Amino acid sequence: MINSLKIVPVVLSGGSGTRLWPVSRPERPKQLLPLTADETMLQLTIKRADGCQTSVGRPILVANAAHADIIDEQLRASGVNDYLVLLEPFGRNTAPAIALAALETQPSDVMLVMPSDHIIADLPAFHEAIARALPLVAEGWLVTFGITPDAPETGYGYIKMGETCGDQVHKVARFVEKPDTASAVAMLAEGNHVWNAGIFLFRADAYLAALERHQPAMLAAVKASLEGAERNGLHVSPDPQTFATCPSDSVDYAIMEREDRVACVPVNMGWSDVGSWDSLHTISTKDGDGNAVRGEVLALGARNCLIHTDGPRVTLVDVDDLIVVVSQGEVMILRRGESQKVRKVTEAIKDAAI
Repeated sequence: MINSLKIVPVVLSGGSGTRLWPVSRPERPKQLLPLTADETMLQLTIKRADGCQTSVGRPILVANAAHADIIDEQLRASGVNDYLVLLEPFGRNTAPAIALAALETQPSDVMLVMPSDHIIADLPAFHEAIARALPLVAEGWLVTFGITPDAPETGYGYIKMGETCGDQVHKVARFVEKPDTASAVAMLAEGNHVWNAGIFLFRADAYLAALERHQPAMLAAVKASLEGAERNGLHVSPDPQTFATCPSDSVDYAIMEREDRVACVPVNMGWSDVGSWDSLHTISTKDGDGNAVRGEVLALGARNCLIHTDGPRVTLVDVDDLIVVVSQGEVMILRRGESQKVRKVTEAIKDAAI
């Protein structure tokens, strides 16, 4: 039974990536950039299911319509020529995005839902976790993957794992919002909590049935938008007017928190959501002084810095713990450990219209 299942990679590529400004911009967000390797994050993600123990079908991407040409260019450069892109006229969060993909697959297909802007360093560990999830998925369970935490991180949601329901698979006891520091410390001490990676595995028909139970208006709007969609080769553009009537909600709130047969597979696979310049520094290859460098950089006595430049040479002398980014004519400098403040920068620029 398990060997007969077909996995369809579903890649969600609607994010704007403003936390990595000035490199990441709405017209070319972080998933379309080569931040961690020579390939872009999208190119790395699209092949992530290769090597699974069951057959892998044609990938489906759900993306911003404005990025259609860039996505085509990058996938073909990676040798991926058979795919489908569902082009959202505007974002409606992850639950409708996944519904679009589910309606474009066969009911028994297993959807491997992945954000396009995450990093997984240990692919064999990821594939092993998928294999552990498949028996439950075949029975109609909805499965999420939890990252083994190594710190009381407050920037992630958490999953509290309950009783065992498979091979190193646990029934989800509850989903936890992004906690304060004290709550995060307590959850790590308790030991049965993992970070919510936003990666899911379920049959298309199981997801659509859950959507019918909990979000019938959302399902009806998505179906109608596809009935009126414009189809052009590898691109499907849902009808904008109908899609505009679709409620906006995340898959966690809309479905996962409401269903009973929801399981979590804990996995340690070198995962990062690359959600800030600090996290990029953490996962990047560094020189002997702890500097992560991309572009033409001269570091003299500099330590534990991240320096990223798309052109002009950047020279740092006897400074520590800085983030220096030069991109598209913009220069940003801030202390390492404070990269969450980049959001304030983008808001200030937007308000000032400069």
